[in-house]
Amino acid sequence: MDQKSLISEANKYFMPTYSQFPVVFTKGDGIYLEDIEGKKYLDFVAGISVNIFGYNDQNFKNTLNEVIAKGVLHTSNLYYNQYAIEAAKKLVELSKMDKVFFCNSGTEANEAAIKLVRKYGRLKKEGKTKIVSLVNSFHGRTIGALSATGQPNYQKNFAPMVDQFKYAPINNYEELVKMVDEDTCAIFIEVVQGEGGIVSADKEYLQKVRTLCDKYDILLVCDEIQCGLGRTGKLFGWQKREIECDVMTLAKALGNGIPIGAVVTNNKCSEVLQPGDHGSTFGGNFLATSAANYVLNRLSEPQFMENVEDVSTYLNKKLIELKDKHSQIKELRGEGLMVGLAFEDKVKPIIDEALKDGLLVVSAGANVIRLLPPLIVTKKDIDKAFIILDEVLNRVNLLSNDGQ
Repeated sequence: MDQKSLISEANKYFMPTYSQFPVVFTKGDGIYLEDIEGKKYLDFVAGISVNIFGYNDQNFKNTLNEVIAKGVLHTSNLYYNQYAIEAAKKLVELSKMDKVFFCNSGTEANEAAIKLVRKYGRLKKEGKTKIVSLVNSFHGRTIGALSATGQPNYQKNFAPMVDQFKYAPINNYEELVKMVDEDTCAIFIEVVQGEGGIVSADKEYLQKVRTLCDKYDILLVCDEIQCGLGRTGKLFGWQKREIECDVMTLAKALGNGIPIGAVVTNNKCSEVLQPGDHGSTFGGNFLATSAANYVLNRLSEPQFMENVEDVSTYLNKKLIELKDKHSQIKELRGEGLMVGLAFEDKVKPIIDEALKDGLLVVSAGANVIRLLPPLIVTKKDIDKAFIILDEVLNRVNLLSNDGQ
């Protein structure tokens, strides 16, 4: 069946929950994907910050095949499994935190974190259940995580939200303080907002937030689902801000394509959830945690992260050069290999044209193009991507002028 026919078939059977691009991918290698018709695409999306080692990584495939060959992928959390124990130990050692809970996605990780912080608050004081998150944040699509998400456009069709959530503007400490009192149990922060437009939380701001949390016995929750695990140039984004969080949520890159999420806690709150409080049928299964072990081992190699920092510097240089050539680009955002190009107008025409030219990029809001290449990206790959972006911006600008 050809690509057009497959897409027509999909639209017969899929719920229309996604606005999908008209392409069917069948295989990949390195940071390239190939569609069913044999066309190759340079991937600067990485499954939305998931496929950090790109595609067809032989050592990763070997890791998964070793688990599959043993014939056991799932036993439930009624029993221990070695892969989960190893992955939890690695996360604790790398984060210098205390305990881990495994689930299947970022949304699930944030749901677990919401339950954890509310129980923590109640154990301290009845009514200590208020949560503050940030305007334009994105924490997931289930009803609890959606309530923590500071974007009304995601919430409007599913109201009422879970109550006792408030939203403060990012990097505005004065407004945040107004929303905090003795009944606040947690502050949720994406160190770099992904869906909210690639906006970074400032170091000084986060350090003040940390002090505020200590003053009121509030848990600081860092949502590192999109920006964590090497994406910013450090293993975790909060490390660049020289703070410590009480709770960290992870997913996406943790499994390099295998679904897994995690909540990591410090010793202040690591014993809060007890048997019967929370669970996850598939969380921490053999396949997912073996994938996480592979990811964490690779990211622990100093040379790997040194290379990420090196190509991040080069990517930033190319961004500046592109902005200097195109007045359409109003602002550069982000850090490491999680960056955005902000425009005044909607960016969908640019993204569509880039797709035609064999480059995958994605939006972050209506007017920001988000670049999230696999962490194995090279300077040569970056050069090729920016040649395409340059040509596309010239073309789209001409099309806009013709339209006027």
